[in-house]
Amino acid sequence: MKCMCLSDPAAYTVMAGGVAALAIGGAVLLQKTGAMAKIASVPAVVASHKRTAASIAAALLIIGGLVWMQNRADALPQLSMKRTAEGGYSLYLNGKPYMVKGLCYNPVPVGKDYEYDFFSDPSKPWIVDGKLMKSMGANAIRLYRVNHNPQAVKRLIHDMNRKFGIRTFAGHYLGFWDWPPANYASGSFRQGMTREVLTMVREYKDEGGIVGWILGNENNYSFDQNVRPWSDAEIDALDDPKARHDAMARVYYTFVNDLAKEIKKIDPVRPVIMGIGEVKSLDIAAEVTPDVDILGVIAYRGATFGNLFRQIKQTYDKPVLMIEYGADRFNAYTREEDEESQAKFVQLQWQDIERNSTVKTGEGNCIGGLLF
Repeated sequence: MKCMCLSDPAAYTVMAGGVAALAIGGAVLLQKTGAMAKIASVPAVVASHKRTAASIAAALLIIGGLVWMQNRADALPQLSMKRTAEGGYSLYLNGKPYMVKGLCYNPVPVGKDYEYDFFSDPSKPWIVDGKLMKSMGANAIRLYRVNHNPQAVKRLIHDMNRKFGIRTFAGHYLGFWDWPPANYASGSFRQGMTREVLTMVREYKDEGGIVGWILGNENNYSFDQNVRPWSDAEIDALDDPKARHDAMARVYYTFVNDLAKEIKKIDPVRPVIMGIGEVKSLDIAAEVTPDVDILGVIAYRGATFGNLFRQIKQTYDKPVLMIEYGADRFNAYTREEDEESQAKFVQLQWQDIERNSTVKTGEGNCIGGLLF
């Protein structure tokens, strides 16, 4: 092969031809994306001014590369769950292991409540927050609700994915905190919730930043802890409190499984995650939720999760994602904020999550967590 020096006139001939090809190829790409209207004069510039040609080629390569990177980020994610040789679980994103290292994201300014529409905040708080999340190694956020102002929500999803490589788990409360309270025994209520959930999935299924659907939050507390309870005549007719509890659990978990089946008809790509608080009625869920992909657990047990992952593995052998965990920074003993103690607690909790992500050191059923 002959090595060509840039002082050789022939080298410029070769370079000019290459630059022209790059320019034409870049023009086609940029015209498709609407980034440039005309580029017909580039070959002439290449022929007449070697330095300008090289600069144009470099600029086109950079712009084309940015467009390619943006298109790649916006592409639908390829997600799969694999059973490890040891019997654990591992989530894969675009062919690579994806340990979820994320946060529950719902920024509320002082003086506002949880109904605050931060998606429409002109200051875009997620830009500053996203930089901090990226610097700490986060790769995901959880949005509790995305059913209001879809265009504003998509802006956040795009920014987090394109700028910081942070993906989004989109959620729906399934009406648990609505008024009047949810009644999962009511056919008309279930139909209404089904319409809402499927509308959400249709609205966001083409967003490359979305990596999963979280259904519910702590809705099982309605029968596990008597929080916002519901019933119907058939359940009320049961004399035994345990029988009433089990009937409610079966109704609710069956409803979630029905939702999972319908979601997969629209979006077969992303996992469906059932969100619950603690694990009291998991034995019933195991019987009626075969179409749920991942168990999303909310648990606050102190510095570690104790035997949580073992309990789940023995009762509900599916991958576990901690969709809420953490520690308050308020020290009840000193009556002061104590971020140092909070950080120690969170560190220990994350170490427990990591330990249980592999069978070698734990149960192997945890695929990550979303810090509250």
